[in-house]
Amino acid sequence: MRRILLLLALTVFSVPQAFAQQAPGGRLGTGLPVPRYVSLKTDRVNLREGPSKDHRTAWVFQRAGLPVEIVAEYETWRRIRDSEGTEGWVLHSLLSGRRTALVMPWAKGDVPPIPVLNSPTDKSAVVAQLQPGVITSIRSCDGTWCRVVIVLERARDVDGYVHQDKLWGVYPNEKVE
Repeated sequence: MRRILLLLALTVFSVPQAFAQQAPGGRLGTGLPVPRYVSLKTDRVNLREGPSKDHRTAWVFQRAGLPVEIVAEYETWRRIRDSEGTEGWVLHSLLSGRRTALVMPWAKGDVPPIPVLNSPTDKSAVVAQLQPGVITSIRSCDGTWCRVVIVLERARDVDGYVHQDKLWGVYPNEKVE
């Protein structure tokens, strides 16, 4: 009897996650493709161990606009992954379809700044330099270059082009319009 209860408990608590990850075509919740990139809507987003408020909060994100990848859906919950590979569940209402990207979050140590250019060619003028970890807004991507905007306080926003492979928040060769 004890074994049956344990199996029943394991089934009840693991069904949502297992079902969400095995949904045919990745279209369980919204009908949108899974995986896909989105961003955090607010400065405080609880990352939970499972798809309900009853599950323990494993992490709290504190950076609105941070890009995350939706890797599964279950009802109003989205399983997300951040740039460091951390995964967990968040309410869909805490996510935005606004596309953002992180500049080279994988870079360690002394890395030269990434140039933002005034046109999508390596020979164009540099309009800014970005350190790894800076959040950019994605305006468009052609598969090689992304047009990005960086909002600066007390200064003019930076608008220019960055090599797509220097950004986390867009897939290789992805086109964004």
